[in-house]
Amino acid sequence: MLEKTINKEDMSRTIDRRKPLKAKVGVFSVGHRTYWKQFPGLLEDLMEKEARLIKKIEINQVEVVSFGMVDNAEVAYEVLPKMQAANLDLIFCDMVTYATSSTFGIIVKTLNIPIVMVALQPDKALDYEQASIYKQLYNDDFCAVPEFAGVAIRMGKKVPPVIIGTLDDDPEADRELAVYCQIAKVLHDLKHSRIGLMGHVLENMYDMHVDPTAVTAAFGCHIVLTEPHDVFKHYKKISQAEVDKESEKILGFFDTPDPVSDPVTMKLRNEDLQVAARVSCSLEKFIADKNLDGLAYYYEGEPGSELEKMVTNFIVGNSMLTAAGFPMCGEYDLKTCLAMLIMDRLDIGGSFAEFHPIDFKENFVLVGHDGPHHINIAAEKPVLRSLKVYHGKPGMGAGVEFKIKEGPITMLSIGLTYEGKFKFVIAEGESVHGPIPPTGNTNTRGFFKPDVKTFLKKWVAEGPTHHFALGVGHHAETIQQIADFLNIESVIVR
Repeated sequence: MLEKTINKEDMSRTIDRRKPLKAKVGVFSVGHRTYWKQFPGLLEDLMEKEARLIKKIEINQVEVVSFGMVDNAEVAYEVLPKMQAANLDLIFCDMVTYATSSTFGIIVKTLNIPIVMVALQPDKALDYEQASIYKQLYNDDFCAVPEFAGVAIRMGKKVPPVIIGTLDDDPEADRELAVYCQIAKVLHDLKHSRIGLMGHVLENMYDMHVDPTAVTAAFGCHIVLTEPHDVFKHYKKISQAEVDKESEKILGFFDTPDPVSDPVTMKLRNEDLQVAARVSCSLEKFIADKNLDGLAYYYEGEPGSELEKMVTNFIVGNSMLTAAGFPMCGEYDLKTCLAMLIMDRLDIGGSFAEFHPIDFKENFVLVGHDGPHHINIAAEKPVLRSLKVYHGKPGMGAGVEFKIKEGPITMLSIGLTYEGKFKFVIAEGESVHGPIPPTGNTNTRGFFKPDVKTFLKKWVAEGPTHHFALGVGHHAETIQQIADFLNIESVIVR
């Protein structure tokens, strides 16, 4: 289940989200019209149950649209166009009492948004000494769930997930409602995001190639094709006053220690800070100009040119943007940019990561990358070092170094199958205390069950890309539910 992941006591500062998370969810109740004349007052009591559910949903900062009681097929057909017109991200079917599946059939057949059945009865148990048919119907939330599930199958749809419990004093049910509201926020942004794509695949990385149209087909977001010069035109106009202000902002989030063991690293040089700050300002203007919600990029430029200096120094600005809810993904990895977006909208971070050397003595693998990173999930204040080279790539400049918070972690790789379909490869592990290499790159000591070798063999057997998004907490099942709602194949590696 979702958990609070950012503990502001762990760091001196965190970066505020650029845009508030939002979603629009629907609620409709189902019942059996014959009951209303037979049991006066029952309909009113059931609608009071729906009102209580709506209050519980609204706690999760989503917009709620109620479609009232659907108690026969005619009403289902009448309300369906209103549901379609509401532009919902997810809808809850409130199983307030038994209902014939004619109230549900056309809705589950036609809607192309996730439906979640909610069976939260008001009483923990009937008072058997004072029981009545009225009280039974008032608590018959689960009764029609099997019928609805079977009809979903007959309509050619998957069985919707169901929340089972009580309206009050049920923390597990409350957590499940919160999870689905958070998933709705993920789905909202996947449908409405504009993700920039700039440059080209880093030469020979076959696993990075992806068709932007296929991304829109699977996820809904629009891919905006951009050019390095879309940033460069701003870079050339940034004033020294803007650079100085951004430099001060950057130093407020990062430490700048002396080098340790790696001869490639140096204490952060002022000229590298100045370049990073200028690029960071340029990126802000670029994303505003293009109205973007994320970016995947790779470009090299003419060796020694000012353009090369700019495009190879996105790392610091990228990390700050990523922490602000704007995923920035290097090496043209559009798929991992989406994975980072999903994790960020779940409020669990989402750093750009890959596997580094294995520690066979302590049975873990280093997990990290040279950027970009979600610095709000850092275990401590992140570090900036000047690098004499960006290994494997052109350029030099500031590099971001940290390890993520200790405790449970989740990984999401979005790969492609031979048939060209997307596939979520998901896993959970632990980030454990201990030193990391002082190389100006992020690294986390990742422990995985049953042991590191067995886990890595199972991971690669699922055909992931070599990159993935890394977040805090254990959320594999939540991410798999997102994949299921998107009709994307998924596997949890255990």
